[in-house]
Amino acid sequence: MTENLPDKIQDTRLQKIAEKVLNNIPVDREDAVYMLTTENILDLGTIAHFIRNRLHNDITYYGVNMNLNYTNICELRCPLCAFSCDKDDENAYLLTTDEIEKRLQDASAFDIDEVHIVGGLHPDLTLDYFETMLRCIKAVKPDIHIVAFTAVEYDYFAKKNRMPVEDVFAQLIDAGVDALPGGGAEIFSSDVRDIIAPKKISGKRWLEIMRVAHGMGLKTNATMLYNHIEKPDHIADHLLQIRNLQDETSGFKTFVPLQFHEENTKIRAREMTTGYDDVRIYASARIFLHNVPHIKALWMYVGEKMAQVLLMFGVDDIGATYHNEKVVHAAGARTPDYGSESFLKRLITAAQLKPERTTAGYQ
Repeated sequence: MTENLPDKIQDTRLQKIAEKVLNNIPVDREDAVYMLTTENILDLGTIAHFIRNRLHNDITYYGVNMNLNYTNICELRCPLCAFSCDKDDENAYLLTTDEIEKRLQDASAFDIDEVHIVGGLHPDLTLDYFETMLRCIKAVKPDIHIVAFTAVEYDYFAKKNRMPVEDVFAQLIDAGVDALPGGGAEIFSSDVRDIIAPKKISGKRWLEIMRVAHGMGLKTNATMLYNHIEKPDHIADHLLQIRNLQDETSGFKTFVPLQFHEENTKIRAREMTTGYDDVRIYASARIFLHNVPHIKALWMYVGEKMAQVLLMFGVDDIGATYHNEKVVHAAGARTPDYGSESFLKRLITAAQLKPERTTAGYQ
């Protein structure tokens, strides 16, 4: 499926998109909107799977990791979030260093390679808390890959500690940060963002923080929250802004669409996402983001069966084991909150693909 790629496509508009792909011409925003609304998902999948194979052959990546959500206390209390609490809420918590150490020791029994750290914007925490946390983790498992703190958190740390964000990055890199997760991106368009996350940093600021991170040698993920109040044009704009920054920095390793779960939030989704919706999002992202190496579908968000399907529609990474995941399950995810390595390998091999264990660095 190389030179004859367009011949395999029935839809005339998608044929033109396939020709661009074949000739390494980036598709445009109008193409993205069309892909996000087409009913011809098999044609769309043919193009996305061609790109996936060109980049990764039959390899599918997975990770063995744990989640560390160090606090759910957060100043923002975004309408889209089911995880955050006020300080005086009965469910509020803040992990101590001893508790973090115990969680790492417990997870190390599963031979984890990576820890994924995000939390709320807690008004009482200084940078010392986070440096101590990171050094504690490295002391327990020196070779662990630490993916820590969203762009929203780094911006907050800088303001809270009255420091340039570059200095925050420098201190936390020295303490053990190896890469950044992509959370907090949500949707960049202000008319949507001002409704679903009105107190969160702007999409422009999120991109600025990532530009700084990339400039300091950190590789990062990028995310997008979908299936709330966004429209296809908002998604196309989001993808374009990620692609533009990637052209500048080459710092994004992975793009991760995140399906919105509405339970216990103040945002009502238009309707339940369909399989067609999910396929269009992931396949369109794979085609549009030609300069981002990996597209990840978190099995915990989309479900294990849909994760397998998406491996035929551009996805090359299904996520990881995620010991102690809290955020999406607070919003009503029905998937288990942990998956074993053998479980992930079975998902991949059942799709007739080759599993490869990795971290966010894809080393």
